[in-house]
Amino acid sequence: MTALTRLGVILTDRGSKYAVTGAPATSREEVDAVLAELKTERSYARATHNTWAAILPTGALKADDGESGAGMVILRMMERAGLQNHVIIVTRWYGGKKLGGDRFRRVQDATRAYLDHIGVSS
Repeated sequence: MTALTRLGVILTDRGSKYAVTGAPATSREEVDAVLAELKTERSYARATHNTWAAILPTGALKADDGESGAGMVILRMMERAGLQNHVIIVTRWYGGKKLGGDRFRRVQDATRAYLDHIGVSS
């Protein structure tokens, strides 16, 4: 079992709720294990989107989970912060109203909150 850092719901926008989670990871298998562990909590398993990015020794990985472009937002912030061997997952529960471009700002806000929490400047 991996040491997840789960900040829970950190912001809301027009009914949508955002949470952020992260953990050390050095392989795709470890990323998959972190995602599986996160989704053992029913609310995360039922979330609209669990977008993520990871920078591993083998390279960068990302997944949008239906939130087109969100994985790249997380990945770029991780690259700028120099955070490697780690995965960050931004979870969204859709609140009924489309956010347009603001959804990227919320993903940035969630990622920044995680980076701040672990003491890495973004």
